[in-house]
Amino acid sequence: MSLILKSAEAGVTTLTLNRPDVFNSFNRVMALSLQQHLDDCAADPEVRCVVITGNGRAFCAGQDLQEVTDPNGPSLPTILQEHYNPIIQRIRKIEKPVIAAVNGVAAGAGANIALACDIVVASEVASFIQAFSKIGLIPDSGGTFFLPRLIGFQRASAVMMTGDKVSAADALAWGMLYKVYNQESFPMEVAALARQMAAMPTRGLALTKQALNMSMHHDLDSQLGLEDRLQTMAGETHDYKEGVAAFLEKRKPAFKGE
Repeated sequence: MSLILKSAEAGVTTLTLNRPDVFNSFNRVMALSLQQHLDDCAADPEVRCVVITGNGRAFCAGQDLQEVTDPNGPSLPTILQEHYNPIIQRIRKIEKPVIAAVNGVAAGAGANIALACDIVVASEVASFIQAFSKIGLIPDSGGTFFLPRLIGFQRASAVMMTGDKVSAADALAWGMLYKVYNQESFPMEVAALARQMAAMPTRGLALTKQALNMSMHHDLDSQLGLEDRLQTMAGETHDYKEGVAAFLEKRKPAFKGE
């Protein structure tokens, strides 16, 4: 059984975590497989948007504890250094928009992988749990980096220390998400959003992503300088020229991601 299901249509590649019997919790094989799929998407010019979602009732329950407690299984340092950290780094570095389509519970590393994506949308039945404190661990997979920036230091501290479940509605109100969709229409809404992103000038989106990544630790003057450099690069793309021409000619642009 493939632990990552892959489908592709109209420039969109969907990667579905596929261990539904254990709420799509990660083992080593699934983590390494997701890394490989992200590498493939990064290298394929036909892929212009990536969607990560889960099969069944859950998005991802985080780490499979059966694996981590197996005497022959990977250690915690190995899991972080070889499984989760490389996934987060790939999501942030891939020069294409990555959408987390959170269809159900997202717990532990599963929640933080979702929050590392460029756009996070959720079904109304989804929830987010920083489950680490329940077993004496700290939030990993970039959680301590992204969550305070999304919802503020105090609220992030409370959510991480209590391990309380955050509903999709609260996550939206707090700024963790872009949109929440009705459960029945969720697949169609995600597909429409992904097609929209794939049809956009993805070179410009990649440069936007680079600017956002650097903004996390730049001061204002450094960020203004970066914007200058990246805007110059964007202005040299085919899609910029096409966008301006389409605006002046009052027609729909045909972007190529170039």
